[in-house]
Amino acid sequence: MNLADLELFIQVADAGSLSAAARVLDCSPAVASAALKRLELQLGARLFSRSTRSLRLTREGTLFLAYARKALSLLQEGRGLLDGELHHVAGQLSISAPSDLGRHWLQPALNDFQALYPQVQLQLSLSDELSNFYRDPVDVALRYGQLSDSGLIATRLLDNRRLLCAAPAYLQRAGMPQQLEALKQHNCLTFFLRGERYDHWHFRDGQGNQSDLTVNGNRSASDGALVREWVLAGLGIAYKSQLDIAADVQAGRLQVVLPDYWQDAPLYLVYAEREYLRPAVRCFIDFMKARVRS
Repeated sequence: MNLADLELFIQVADAGSLSAAARVLDCSPAVASAALKRLELQLGARLFSRSTRSLRLTREGTLFLAYARKALSLLQEGRGLLDGELHHVAGQLSISAPSDLGRHWLQPALNDFQALYPQVQLQLSLSDELSNFYRDPVDVALRYGQLSDSGLIATRLLDNRRLLCAAPAYLQRAGMPQQLEALKQHNCLTFFLRGERYDHWHFRDGQGNQSDLTVNGNRSASDGALVREWVLAGLGIAYKSQLDIAADVQAGRLQVVLPDYWQDAPLYLVYAEREYLRPAVRCFIDFMKARVRS
């Protein structure tokens, strides 16, 4: 595949115009059009939907664009390495994280990381579902708990627990439960993913005993950050990651309920197994490890 054709494809997608991309790359529109057709022929897919007034990415073009950007960025970094720029960290870094964790715990870390490496372009995807590394262009993900995909590398970043929590206003109104069974009498705010509602909660205690309980409630969301907003508003009891609620508990906005019961939910850094990790990815992994150690 011709790298110049690949670069032209990205320029056309960014400019939304074949002639504008040709001006940027200092070539004629005819040459640019021929390069685009050549690339489509090699891929066996139509990348743009053309009309007399507009040029729009097709679904296939949108999917391929993310990979084209990564490929070009990777090649540019490779050229930099060959030029002796081994310590120059630049390019796009795509990160996936759970919604609540990304908005509150991860955001300050990303600010500090980019201050150290200003040439890195961050792309953060917030989703409570683990990205498919073989389909989605994600470099690294932060996720709770063990992974079922053995083809991924999961580095344990830190220990963490899932805790029961509620706002003081809710507990004042509904009462503080004294045992797990009492949760059945409370409005429990739950999470769902791919249509499955997680209303069967698992617990352990300091003696290593395991307990399970099916709870009920009038609200469920596929976004962990929204569940946190509901519990802060005093609408019920939630089962949240300690990392997500630590600041709220410290400030008195939330209280831990039944603190002798929890579920282990260690935080992992996850990335696809590759022989070569780009400098930006490796630096981010090392940065996060150092950050939690300190």
